[in-house]
Amino acid sequence: MKKAIAALAAFAGLTAMQAPQAPGEKLSLTRLDCGSFTIKDYNAFFSDTMAYKPGPKEITDSCYLIRNGNRYLLWDTGIGAELQGKTTDAGFAIMRLGKTVVQQLGEIGVKPEQVEMVGISHFHSDHIGQAANFPGATLLIGAEDYAALSAKPANPGLEPARLKPWIEDDGKVQPVSGDHDVFGDGRVMMVNTPGHTPGHHALLVRLASGPVLLTGDLYHFTEQVAHKGIPPFNTNRADTLASMDRFDKMAKNMGAKVIIQHEPKDIAKLPAFPKAAE
Repeated sequence: MKKAIAALAAFAGLTAMQAPQAPGEKLSLTRLDCGSFTIKDYNAFFSDTMAYKPGPKEITDSCYLIRNGNRYLLWDTGIGAELQGKTTDAGFAIMRLGKTVVQQLGEIGVKPEQVEMVGISHFHSDHIGQAANFPGATLLIGAEDYAALSAKPANPGLEPARLKPWIEDDGKVQPVSGDHDVFGDGRVMMVNTPGHTPGHHALLVRLASGPVLLTGDLYHFTEQVAHKGIPPFNTNRADTLASMDRFDKMAKNMGAKVIIQHEPKDIAKLPAFPKAAE
């Protein structure tokens, strides 16, 4: 029965993704700066087959505000706001944060309480760091990732306190299995891409100017797309490769613009803040 329900959910998600969409409210996508990192040895950190040259690599940490009419989805929330204005040595990387998500939203006239949903690509701390600033939002997160974060006793490698409003308090959470139609109109879809974490998702945004695919951490930088380098800390190698295959074929078939969320060069693929892609 559980398999049948999962299959029906997957079919419904796929149908919504494929169906032509009638014109509706204006849809826009704004890139937010949610931190930056100097990875000290990106070969060891990002490839379990030693695919890259040893040495440091600069990556970014991007979050995104999706506006569908007067409804808002915040996709990922970056590193913790407590790191603002600091340069922090996290062992594997040097981390930096300029403005917080709340500050950037304020610059474009969006209050935290206006954010209806916070979508999380996966449970790593650099994607959930500022989520708790939106306790009134519905949390959308892969079901497997939410289960791992809310497990007792807590996994020492995770930071469930970052999602305290939904794990310990009464915040509304929607664990997502398979693909998920965020607004119910087929224009914004969480795409099931497990492997980096068990419940990892990418995001499809079907703008009027053309579809955009946000990778989450399926990919971390451009070179990885060619090498298919798998970070040693991914939870499932085979699932990661299968997700990469699905994502790549989807991007090709849809003619989608791919945005690697940690790739600094991909920042220029979208209008510079505070402008939005439409």
